[in-house]
Amino acid sequence: MKICCLLPSATEIAYAVGLGNEVAGVTYGCDYPLDARRKPVVVHSKLPWKLTAAEIDRQVGEFVARGESLYRIDTEALQRIQPDLILTQELCHVCAASPDDIVSALETLPNAPKLLTLNPHTLTDVWNNIREVGRATGHNEEADALASRLEERVGEVKRLVNGRPHPHVVCLEWLDPPYIAGHWGA
Repeated sequence: MKICCLLPSATEIAYAVGLGNEVAGVTYGCDYPLDARRKPVVVHSKLPWKLTAAEIDRQVGEFVARGESLYRIDTEALQRIQPDLILTQELCHVCAASPDDIVSALETLPNAPKLLTLNPHTLTDVWNNIREVGRATGHNEEADALASRLEERVGEVKRLVNGRPHPHVVCLEWLDPPYIAGHWGA
C-alpha cells in the first residue's frame, strides 16, 4: 500500500502503527520520525521561508482574506506515487492542506485513492482516528494497541495530578502579535 500523509500528525500516526515503509509522500513539515524526512514531499507551503512571526501573521491573514490556500499540492509527485490512501484533515484550513486542496490533484490520477479525513476535536477523537488508520490499512491490532497505550498514559497523568492545584497556562503559537493556540490549547 502506498500512503500519502497530508499533515504531520497523520505521518506520525502511520509510522507509529507500523506503516513507515508504506508512507510514500509527506508534507514539507513532516520531520518525525527522522525517516519521514527522506520521503517525497507532496505538500508545500506557499509562504516564504524564514518569515518573522509578524510576517507570518500578516501573510496568513492575507491568504485567508482572499480565500486562498496556504498550500500547494505537488500533482506531479502524486502522479509518480499513485497513492492507494491519502490521509488528510478538514479541521483547519490554515494548519494543513485540506480535501479542497487536493480535489484537482486527485482528478489527474488514473485511479482515485481512498481519502481518509481525520478531524479530531478531543483526545478520544485522536484515539479513534488512530484506530481508523489501522482499519483502513489492515493494521488494526497495532492501532488499537497504540491508542490504548496513549489512553493509559493520559489516565496515569490524570491520576498523578488528581487533587493538585492546576497551574494557569497560556499557549501561544507566536508572540508578534500574540496568537492564542487553536484547537489543542484548552
